[in-house]
Amino acid sequence: MQTEGGGGYMPMTAIQADKSHRHCTQSARRQRPTTEPLPSPKNILRMKRLVLVTFAAVLLAPQLARAQAADIPSAAPPTVAGTPDQRGRALIDQMIAALGGDHWLNRTGIETEGHGSAFFRGEPDAYIIEFKQTERLPRSGQPWAERVGFLTPRGMIMPGKKIDVVQIWKDGHGYEVTYKGATDLPKDQVDEFYLRRAHSIEEVVRNWINAPGVMIVAEGTSMVGRRLADKVTVLTANNDAVTLELDVNSHLPMRRTFQWRNPQFKDFDEYVEEYDDYQTIQNLPTAITVTSYKNGDMVGQRYLTKITYNVPADPSLFDPAAVLKKK
Repeated sequence: MQTEGGGGYMPMTAIQADKSHRHCTQSARRQRPTTEPLPSPKNILRMKRLVLVTFAAVLLAPQLARAQAADIPSAAPPTVAGTPDQRGRALIDQMIAALGGDHWLNRTGIETEGHGSAFFRGEPDAYIIEFKQTERLPRSGQPWAERVGFLTPRGMIMPGKKIDVVQIWKDGHGYEVTYKGATDLPKDQVDEFYLRRAHSIEEVVRNWINAPGVMIVAEGTSMVGRRLADKVTVLTANNDAVTLELDVNSHLPMRRTFQWRNPQFKDFDEYVEEYDDYQTIQNLPTAITVTSYKNGDMVGQRYLTKITYNVPADPSLFDPAAVLKKK
């Protein structure tokens, strides 16, 4: 009996013999004992210990990493602990100390010389104004007053400069004094001048921070130019506010901001003053450059060339009835 295959013919007995051989080979392969020895109980215990140690190391690694990172000193300035009000008062105290502490608080007067320019829609005026300013502070024992003299060239024949226009600010009034006499400055100009003074750093420190119902709130950090600042707002009981931004390292003021309601349009105007290029004069850090903004537009900038503190001022300097001499 024969069967047909793809490669020719094979006797039936040979097919059966081949099937029997493959079956025996597979049975023998299934029954072949393994040559690898089984692990001993000691090896099993050792492997369990190794797994536990490895697992514990994996769990501990993040904690060690956090501990090592915590040991690295932070480049960020230290933060003041406490409530927002406590942090705010601490920032104000740091600012006062940075400005000179009691030495700054007890100044009796300031004499400055410098030059400045007004701006309109961000563009500077064509003329540079030179000025000489004398400010009498309350610590002198006299009421606050200020005198600003504007210098102009004498002329082609006589060299040098002269002061032929003076502004005097005292008792809530503003005067312009020339050799012809004194005249009152426009009311809107006077009102805005005293509004800026009422929100000055000097007034905030002397009259705001210890007033009943005042809140001093730390508002985190901000950027003034490219420098990091601590931001603190002083809010009075009648919702008047001044925001100060202090250098996080020196604690000196870099920016002062306040708002007021426009009497004509009934919306809010914003005034910003920035302080830069501090130099130490008579042990008092003093901002040499002061830039003013109103509603986002630069409106003025002044640069001080000479500063003197605590020079006694003749009371006649602040008398608008004292007519300037014609030179």
